[in-house]
Amino acid sequence: MKKSFGPKALIFPTPVWCVASYDADGKANVMTVAWGGICCSSPACLGISIRKATHSYGNIMHSKAFTVNVPSKSQAKAADYFGMVSGKSHNKFIETGLTPIRANHVNAPFIKEFPMILECNVIHSYEIGLHTQIIGEIMDVRVDESALDADGMPDIIKVNPFLYVPETCSYTSIGTETWKAFDISLIKKE
Repeated sequence: MKKSFGPKALIFPTPVWCVASYDADGKANVMTVAWGGICCSSPACLGISIRKATHSYGNIMHSKAFTVNVPSKSQAKAADYFGMVSGKSHNKFIETGLTPIRANHVNAPFIKEFPMILECNVIHSYEIGLHTQIIGEIMDVRVDESALDADGMPDIIKVNPFLYVPETCSYTSIGTETWKAFDISLIKKE
């Protein structure tokens, strides 16, 4: 028997992403989002959903660009803070001691200290209700060399991201056990 929770924004997992943008004056800002994910593989795109009332919404709509910065578990305190205060009245970079760096491919900053960043240009936005979904075409993905595996690919364990749990307003980390996709199914390889 399954318990019904009704229509809620409840699914696992939800990421903790720090979305950075410039305001009209060129000031770097960042906010934390949990409503996001890959939405297309070709062209490579992701979607984030944010409220129009946020400072970041205006920034992103003005510049048509943003970066997604994936924090490590050790950066949870800063990521949590980014979601608690508005860039209208706070300089979150100064207050956390983190460094905004101008992205190479889009008009947005990224966070130097975070292990993984994606540079995105806005290609669509959709008003849904309380949130607007913004689709960003991924122009570049950058990962710290220290977070790569022996084959030079991003290693999720070394990036060490964490997840947001919506119903309990808490964070959780990922496990260390992984399985090779397409090798564990019931379908026999030929």
